[in-house]
Formats: sequence, C-alpha cells, structure tokens
Amino acid sequence: MKEEFDFYDPTSLKSYNLDKTMQYQLNILGSLDVFTRKHCEHVANLTCRICEKLHCQKGFIEYCTICAYLHDIGKQFIPQEILQKPGKLTDEEYEIIKTHTTIGYDICMNDPKLRPYAAGPIYHHEALNGTGYPKGLTKKDIPYEGQIIRVADEYDAIVSKRQYKTHIGITDTLKIIIDNTKPLEDVKKSDALKVMSENSKLGKDNPIIVKALISVVIDDIEYEISCTFDYVNSLKENIKRLTEVEKYEEKMNKAKTDKKKNYYLEGMKIFLEKNETPENYHQILTEYRESYERRKKAIDTLFDEIKIIKKLKV
Repeated sequence: MKEEFDFYDPTSLKSYNLDKTMQYQLNILGSLDVFTRKHCEHVANLTCRICEKLHCQKGFIEYCTICAYLHDIGKQFIPQEILQKPGKLTDEEYEIIKTHTTIGYDICMNDPKLRPYAAGPIYHHEALNGTGYPKGLTKKDIPYEGQIIRVADEYDAIVSKRQYKTHIGITDTLKIIIDNTKPLEDVKKSDALKVMSENSKLGKDNPIIVKALISVVIDDIEYEISCTFDYVNSLKENIKRLTEVEKYEEKMNKAKTDKKKNYYLEGMKIFLEKNETPENYHQILTEYRESYERRKKAIDTLFDEIKIIKKLKV
C-alpha cells in the first residue's frame, strides 16, 4: 500500500474557478522545462493561499495567482546549461539568469492576453530595501502582488528539490525567509548595495506576507498529518485483519487431521484480499507493520515541526 500526498493541493485554486481563466496561461508554461513549470505551479498555488490568509479580494487573488503562474516565463529564453547548472553560477551567468525578469515582462507586454499580468515577471525579484532586481525598486514602488509572489517564489525555490541544489527542510527555509524580513547589517559599509537611508530599516521581504506564508505552511503540515493519520488507521485495520490470518495459520499447523487443516485454511482465505494468498501474506503483513511504524514516527516529527514553526518570530 502506498499513499499519495500532494503538498500543493490545488483545492484553493479550483475554489476560484481559475481553470478556464488560466488555460491560455498554462499552455504558455508548456514551453518551460519541467522543473521551472512545476515551480511556477507551486508558486501560483502558494500565492493564491497567501492572498487568502491576507484576506485579499477575490478579483485580486485571481489576478495575483495568474501573475504568479507567469512569473518565470522568461526562463524559456535562458540557456539550459545555465538554468540547470548543478554548481554555483558565475557572476556572468547570474547576470544572464537575472534577465528572465525583463524577458518575461516583454513576453507579457507583447501578448494582449498576457499583458495584464506583466507584474509577475518584472517585480518578483525586487526587494523592499532596494537590493533586488531588475530595477532595484524600494517598498513604495513595488506593487503588493510583486511582494507576495517574491515570498512564495523564495519559499518554493529553497524548499523544493531542484536539480541544482540540495533540499532544505521547511523550518530552516522559513528561518531564511524570516531573516530576509530584517534589515541588512552594515549596509553603509557596502557600496554595492547603495540602499537609500530611508529604506535601511527594511528587509527584503514584507513581514506581514511572511506571516501569512507561515500560516499556509502550518495548514499544509496539519493536512499532511491528517492524511498520514488516515493512512495509519488503514494500515492498522489491515494489520489487524492479517493478524487473524496468522492466528488461523497457527491453528492449521497444529491441526491433526486434513479436515481440520482445510477448515482453518478456508478461514484464512476469508480474511485475505485481492492479490493476497496464504503463501505471500507474511511478507505483506511485515510491510504493513514496518510502514505503520514509519508513519507513526513521521506524524511525531510533523507535530514537532509545527511546534517549532509556531515559535518562530517574524
């Protein structure tokens, strides 16, 4: 038995009936590599749900979600050897990567159907303190949708297993993003940053949006716990059922007559389900028991993670 858990359940997106609205935009994503396409889908989902936590109006949530779907559309014109490079990028390669924002903006502006959502590509790497790109805008000039998509993008880029980086745990990812809400240290000593004095007390990310992200993540973990509980209960029932088979087999092995042996064998068969036989049920029962113990430990780990996350301060 194997359960499937979708961390990015699209229920929220469907609740806004976005399927038809975004069909064209989703087709556009088909030109992206599989990693970037999945990333865009995840960021859109997170953006939608962050907006819900922020109590945004439905129209804005729909708009912001579509902007998020398209935020990395410019990466289709970034060379694959750079986009999927397993090691650290050189300064020159990083400058090329950064152009995906302006390329994506141009793609949207040149297509009447995409033009309303050009904010997604152009603003999602801008930072409140002016250290972002492509224009180095500060808080007052970065639209709210850009601030939201930036946080969703950061979270998925760090926590996801990508071809070019090591997977980082959820709690550590949130700590990194929380750090991004804080002012940079020794700003005045860095000529490269050129942060305006009135923005020196700002971090890169909006703390209100980060708090909403944390709430979304907690919801996801609680949902995962619920799904795992359901699976554990299913395993428990199957273990109980096959344990009865085990008891019948013990009695069969002790029986003195063929009649008694056949009686207990038929009893075993009553409890067996599809693809289970008197010969293979031992292996299946062992797998159930091992999976049961793993899932119980996983639930404990998830509960511990929620406790840690709830103590994080933004």
